[in-house]
Amino acid sequence: MITLRLDPQLEQRINITAKNLGLTKSELIRKSISEYLGNLNSPSPWKLGKDYFGRYSSGLDNLSTDRKEIIKNKIKAKRR
Repeated sequence: MITLRLDPQLEQRINITAKNLGLTKSELIRKSISEYLGNLNSPSPWKLGKDYFGRYSSGLDNLSTDRKEIIKNKIKAKRR
């Protein structure tokens, strides 16, 4: 058994969340700790994909701002 002290704001959030989910405070805290500990061993999406981000870059840094103009130019070039 573990006893812990919570600041009043956190305790109030736990009370409200447990009530909204139809759980006891103990159930909510157990599930929260279990999920947190389970996530510690899982690599983040960033860590999983960091070797691939930007790997196939177009070299253009204006794709988000000039996307419509770039597409128009590509279509015109194909029609020529």
